[in-house]
Amino acid sequence: MPGNNRRSVARVVQSVQTLEGEGFLVHRPFPTSHLADFDPFLLLDEMGPMELGAGEAKGAPDHPHRGFETVTYMIDGRFEHRDSHGNSGQLGRGDVQWMTAGAGVIHSEMPEGDFARRGGRIHGFQLWVNLPRREKLIRPRYQEIPSAKIPDVASADGKLRVRVIAGEALGANAVIETRTPIIMLHCTLAAGAEAVQQVASDYNVFAYVFAGSGAFSDERRAAGEHQMVVFKNDGEQVSFAATGREPLEFLLIGGIPLHEPVVRYGPFVMNTKEEIAQAITDYQAGRFGQITPVN
Repeated sequence: MPGNNRRSVARVVQSVQTLEGEGFLVHRPFPTSHLADFDPFLLLDEMGPMELGAGEAKGAPDHPHRGFETVTYMIDGRFEHRDSHGNSGQLGRGDVQWMTAGAGVIHSEMPEGDFARRGGRIHGFQLWVNLPRREKLIRPRYQEIPSAKIPDVASADGKLRVRVIAGEALGANAVIETRTPIIMLHCTLAAGAEAVQQVASDYNVFAYVFAGSGAFSDERRAAGEHQMVVFKNDGEQVSFAATGREPLEFLLIGGIPLHEPVVRYGPFVMNTKEEIAQAITDYQAGRFGQITPVN
């Protein structure tokens, strides 16, 4: 319907399967050969979903980051993390860790001990959020939000439920503080239902479907599991419908683009090649610190 201020769909991107860390399966819509990044976002990985037997769980041992933020959101499973600044903790079902790597940190993300021994279902997401040039070298920071503190709200008819990880939805505001304005919403829409979500006109916005099937925007572009729906910047609303027999679940993610050069080398993301070279030098010289071994 013309004039209703709803965004149209630019494209639907199929994720690719790859292995990360010690060899755990991820579905990745970007970066791939089809889509390098989605300003201000650098990467989205869906971990699993998969059922693991006893001793089969794998993680990501000690590795560095500089110049961006990582957001880890667990749907199922348990992980534990440690870093070179003395931080440690666990992530369970529905928990979020928002790590601002900034000037540099070494951290590990490994299956929690009991979960690793017993096995179980693993499913989660990691999103990389770029930092603007002026904040690339800020002090590292963690925000760990347990599931119970994340706003979980529903529409008046009860057909749409949203967990507000970042930004705002259905009158609820996230508890996480972001360096740049961002939305990250876990949306669950009942089978056969339709809904609309408000988004800022200057945000780049996409949806990543991880359960069920749906139709997006007024042209009703179809998307299913492991697919990313890229919206055009032509409105202040996104519309969606659950077209299958099961509820539609997806992450709705958006943010203000930085419009800055992106130079990346593995876990380092800066603005110039010289800054990447400096990051490598600093890491090799031990300036990121080290994770203290567990006795």
